[in-house]
Amino acid sequence: MPGPLSNYRVLDLSRVLAGPWVGQTLADLGAEVIKVERPGSGDETRAWGPPWLRDEAGGETSESAYYLSANRGKKSIALDIASPEGRQAVRDLAAKSDVLLENYKVGGLAKYGLDYESLKAVNPGLVYCSITGFGQDGPYAGRAGYDFIIQGLGGFMSINGEPGGTPTKAGVAISDLFTGLYASVAITAALLHRETGGEGQHIDMALLDCQVAALANQASNYHVSGTPPGLMGNAHTNIVPYQVVPTADGHIILAVGNDRQFAAFCRLAGRPELASDERCATNASRVAHRDELMAIIMEITVTRTSREWLEVLEAAHVPCGAVNDMGQVFADPQVRHRGMRIELDHPLAGKAPLTASPMRFSGTAVEYGLAPPLLGQHTREILCGLLGRDEDAVEDMMARGICAEPEKR
Repeated sequence: MPGPLSNYRVLDLSRVLAGPWVGQTLADLGAEVIKVERPGSGDETRAWGPPWLRDEAGGETSESAYYLSANRGKKSIALDIASPEGRQAVRDLAAKSDVLLENYKVGGLAKYGLDYESLKAVNPGLVYCSITGFGQDGPYAGRAGYDFIIQGLGGFMSINGEPGGTPTKAGVAISDLFTGLYASVAITAALLHRETGGEGQHIDMALLDCQVAALANQASNYHVSGTPPGLMGNAHTNIVPYQVVPTADGHIILAVGNDRQFAAFCRLAGRPELASDERCATNASRVAHRDELMAIIMEITVTRTSREWLEVLEAAHVPCGAVNDMGQVFADPQVRHRGMRIELDHPLAGKAPLTASPMRFSGTAVEYGLAPPLLGQHTREILCGLLGRDEDAVEDMMARGICAEPEKR
């Protein structure tokens, strides 16, 4: 059965991560996604290697692993929007599309006549999503937005890192990913609004807004207490014990969520009296005596291996978990069962290894039709097939560098 968005076309003028993450998500849901890229260089992340995808002969391609992570399911057209013919092609594509994604600086597309108001005139039903660092208005609107900066400015780094240590960013670009997911929700909502009698609209997504929104309970803690939370390493602000603890051969996660689970842990640890100790009997008392209690717990956890602890804790229904590296993640039986590693046919590599979508539908399963495209892989198909351009006209545009397709091998 076709995906839930199989009747929609998305024109993706974005690059790097937040915007492409939206396009990939919508492609996973069945939308036709056309990625517009600069001839010659394309999306910046194509060059963000190593590592690089290897071709069937074992040589490196120009496709970086970073680029592959956010661009499956799309068609690529290499088009110079600074040229009159390129701008007109984008306008013609926008007229035939349901959604447009862009992450240019505020006002950056207006000089090409590709801003929302200009394209609304040719397609009133267009859902136009702009992604920037700080939004379309406000004192920072003109600034460039980078995930690392947003993680710091948006408060995340103030709660991520070891006590007394250096504020730390996340290992992936979380503000980009949050924004991509929030934008995907906003776009589907705008399409639903349009289907129920409304028109298209402009969606203004800011990385900073999304990062602040995703502070969740930590922001709420501040709103309620008036005290900014600080660096706590792997510990939890509101729950104890709920952190990484050492074992005889490594580390595990101990995630006790209530008093019953704590009592069960104490029995397994050979210290049942701790469960009734006034310093530990309730979560509130455990939070108040965090340092003292965790010192005791860590003296206990180092006496057994990680596997030994995980086996006994899981059997007793005490929440716990391993700390896996990437190899262990994709070898994990649950991850393998859920099919979280996929391979798609690729014109150079034969197969491109990718991470699957986490979305599961009972009636409209995610189908992976296209590997991340080569730069300009679908230029001729889109210009001649979708827009009806004459073959000779397209050849002329290619000769003048206005559009491009991959070199034949």
